[in-house]
Amino acid sequence: MTAKLTADLWVSAYLTRLRLADIPVYVTARGDATAGAVLVKVALLNGQARAFQRSFDLMADARVWVTLAEGPEPEVDALLQRQRARDPDLWVLELEDRQGRTLLDQEGLS
Repeated sequence: MTAKLTADLWVSAYLTRLRLADIPVYVTARGDATAGAVLVKVALLNGQARAFQRSFDLMADARVWVTLAEGPEPEVDALLQRQRARDPDLWVLELEDRQGRTLLDQEGLS
């Protein structure tokens, strides 16, 4: 049986990876340290943004990151605010990258 990482440990490791890749990141909402879900927003610095959430792929029997929202940054921000209002344990991380890099496809981040 594999041990489940706490949310704050996963966030800490992810922030380190982003900083090593020179991708600016900000924790805009700090959720529950042990079991809070994490949403990742990447601002493309052109008025557009994407938001991702972790989901479970039944076919692959694995956790995957899926696009929650994509479009004008104010609309993505509004969706994240609504999600946070429904779930105060939610973490929200905001990245800034013109290429839209999130590193979420790297091993160990799913």
